[in-house]
Parts: sequence; C-alpha cells; structure tokens
Amino acid sequence: MISRSLLLLRRITRQLWFRVALISLFSLLSLAVAPLLTPILPQGWADRFGRDAVLPVLNILASGMLAVTTFSLNVMVSAYRTASGMATPRVYRLLLEDTVTQSVLATFTGGFIYSLSAIILFRAQIYPQGAAFVVFVMTVLVVALIVVSMLRWIDHLSDLGSMDHTLRLIETQTRKSLEARRDTPNLGGRCRTEDAPDGRAIPAKASGFVRFVDMMRLQDLAAEAGATVHLTRLPGDFVLRDRPLAVATGVGEAFCDKAAALIDIGDVRSFEQDPSFGLTLLAETAQRALSPGVNDPGTAIEVMGRIERLLWETLPVNAETPQEEVKYDRITLPPVTAEALLKASFPPIARCAEDAPEVMEWMDKALCALADHPNPAMPEAARAMRKALVDKA
Repeated sequence: MISRSLLLLRRITRQLWFRVALISLFSLLSLAVAPLLTPILPQGWADRFGRDAVLPVLNILASGMLAVTTFSLNVMVSAYRTASGMATPRVYRLLLEDTVTQSVLATFTGGFIYSLSAIILFRAQIYPQGAAFVVFVMTVLVVALIVVSMLRWIDHLSDLGSMDHTLRLIETQTRKSLEARRDTPNLGGRCRTEDAPDGRAIPAKASGFVRFVDMMRLQDLAAEAGATVHLTRLPGDFVLRDRPLAVATGVGEAFCDKAAALIDIGDVRSFEQDPSFGLTLLAETAQRALSPGVNDPGTAIEVMGRIERLLWETLPVNAETPQEEVKYDRITLPPVTAEALLKASFPPIARCAEDAPEVMEWMDKALCALADHPNPAMPEAARAMRKALVDKA
C-alpha cells in the first residue's frame, strides 16, 4: 500500500508533459556537456567533422521534428476522441496515460528542442572549434533514437484508438486494481461487516468521489492518538462536503481534521483503490455498443467475456481474510463484496439488452459459470443476480 505522496508522484509521472520535459532536459544537458568533451578528442576528427557537417543535419532535424510532433499530436487527440466516442468518455483519462504514445511524443519533442538549441549555440558562436564533432556524434544518436521511435509509432498507430486497444487497456487496469485488492484485502485494514459504532464523525473536506485513503499515515495517526477509525465511505463512493467520511472513537476535533486530510477526494473516480471502477467502464462500453445508434451486440458480448474472466481470475478463493494480512489494525472498513462487483458489471448491460436475446443468453451463461467459483461468496451472488435478471426478463 503506497502513501499519498507516492501516489501524487505516480500521477505526475503518468502525465504527458512529464516525459516531454524530462527528455527535453536531457537534450539540453547533452548539448551542455559537448564543450567539456572537446579537449579529449583527437584533432583530426575535430577538423573532419566541423560546423559545415553538422549544421545541415540539425536544420533538417529541427524542421522535420516540428512537423512530425504537430502531426502526431493531432493523430493522438483524434484517436482518443474516437475511442471515447466508441467506448465511454471516462476512458479518455486512461488513454492519456498510454506510455508508448508519451514516449514517442517526448522523443519527437526532445529531438526538436535538441536540434534547435544546437543551431542557436552554433550561430551564436558559443561552442569552441572542436565541439562540432561531439555534437555530430550526439546528433547521430538522436537520429537513431528518432528512427526507432517512428517505427514504434507506426506499429502503435495500427491499434491506437481501436475498440480492441481500448478494451484491452481498460481490462489491464481493472485487473491490476482487482489483484491489488485481492492481495491486500480491505486495503490492509480490519474487515467490518456491521455498521460503524458511535463516535466523532470525520467530515469530508470537499464534495466529490473518494479516490484514495492513505492507510499508512492514517494508521500512524490513529496509533499516536490511541484511536480507531471506522471508514464509512470507500474509494469510489460520492460524498458531500462536511458529510462524514469515517467515524473515530476516543479522539477530538483536531484529530478529525488531520484524518480528513489523508483521504483524497476528487471530481472523478480513479483505479488506485477502486476495483469496481474498471468494471463500470466495461459495462458502459457495452451499453454504448447496445445503443440504437450503434447496435453492436458483438462488442457487448466481448465485454461480458472480459468481465467474466476478470471476476473468475482475480477474486480470492477464500472468502475470509487471513488475520496475518491485516496491516492497519486501527482502521476498519466494509469489504468489497462479490455482490457489489456483479452489480457494477451486469445489471447496466441488462437494462440495454432487452432487444438483444443473444446478449442476455451470454449473460446467463456467464452468471452460471461464475456460480461455480471456488469463493463461496461469488456463487451465492451470481445465483441471486441470475434469478433477479430472469424474473425481470
């Protein structure tokens, strides 16, 4: 379980501007190192590869990378908007974290900044006489890196924005979230199956979705105060400002203010501690496919196959949480049940599949298959949902 500081750092590193800024910084640093390497080079090499040899390459690189970067950005935005229109608008934020696209665009931008900065340094006559050979060698390496990035970009474009790529991306992130909850049940806290006891309410600092609970710091804070925190809102739940997020026993108002600051609230849901969010995105994609304007039951069936696979492979075999897995004994929270995961998956699809018997037939088969899951909680929930859907149909 990571802390909130590491979570913020992870979110920053997933943004496009971070990689662009990082590679651009490396480009400028490489140009700054060039004069320092000049004295150790043989004089014959420096005379053979002078300014006249490297400047034409830099000019071509600067003009070409500007055009390629602009074109790639337009392609990226168009592909992401297309994918959001085919699947669900909430997948756009997930697509922006595509590491291949970020690396390619960062390489193109870094190549442009490198070549433009080198041209400026040469024209201003800041470089010594022998630095041109060092810049020439670095330029060859930059060109090789750009060629590799172009090959990756061409291969990636064949899949970018497609329904297969979008569904695969959602499923991958959902699997990570479900496996994290399986490996760390109840976020490492103690499972609470009853209502929270009476105590001092910890109010929300803002209105929005609960996105992340810093369990490590909250445990330390509760241990220092000798308190127990009972979470009443899980990641993914919506809460209004000043409404209770949790209940703490044996504490004062100052503790509640510090504890509320450790619970991140935002306008949108996130994958970090919300295992049902990805299932919701998959269900929304199936709903979009079943809309009258699209009428694509095949995509809805494929989505249900992915949901069935996720629930079968990531749900823990044992229903009870082993006691040794409780890392934060001063924090209790209700578990994410098999019933909640199924409700986030199949009922939204069933509402839109009234005129698609093949979709309902597949859903019936999926629930029958999940009724054989070794976790005792899943068969009971699957049978109850199957009965409810059959009665409604």
